[in-house]
Amino acid sequence: MNKISLYLITMFGIGNISKMPGTIASFITSILFLFLFVAEINIYVLLIIFFVVLVFSPNIIDKNIHQFNNLDPKEIVIDEFIGQSIPCIWIFYKLKVYGMLGTVASPPLLSSILPFLIAFISFRFFDILKPFPINLIDKKIKNGFGVVFDDVVAGIFAAIFTNLLLSLIY
Repeated sequence: MNKISLYLITMFGIGNISKMPGTIASFITSILFLFLFVAEINIYVLLIIFFVVLVFSPNIIDKNIHQFNNLDPKEIVIDEFIGQSIPCIWIFYKLKVYGMLGTVASPPLLSSILPFLIAFISFRFFDILKPFPINLIDKKIKNGFGVVFDDVVAGIFAAIFTNLLLSLIY
């Protein structure tokens, strides 16, 4: 069970990449959601998976944190998956329900890339710079919940920013 837990919180080893594991995990998450959008996966399936990962990740992190050198190790990237999923699920919903964020027709693959790219860039912006209150969460809550929660807030900020930007574009 311990090895499976480590695979999950490192996103199957992505966290072990020496340079920018969080950015790579976020990018792969965005690509995954783009692929799932094109494959027309039901959004309720995605929401169930997201909430299961969200609920169980802090506990799994707490049980395995001793295997790393600090309280928010770069190897743990499941929090990036969770945070990046928030704007991606929002975009997924907007694209499925409203087409290209307001038009009637469902967008082709190429026009779907831009919203997911904006979501990726905006999440990385908020996750790396950690504006208030993300910075406060990052500094004050030093457990599995804190590792995940600062990325949840960054994901919410990214979803809001992405939605605003896309409403200006489309």
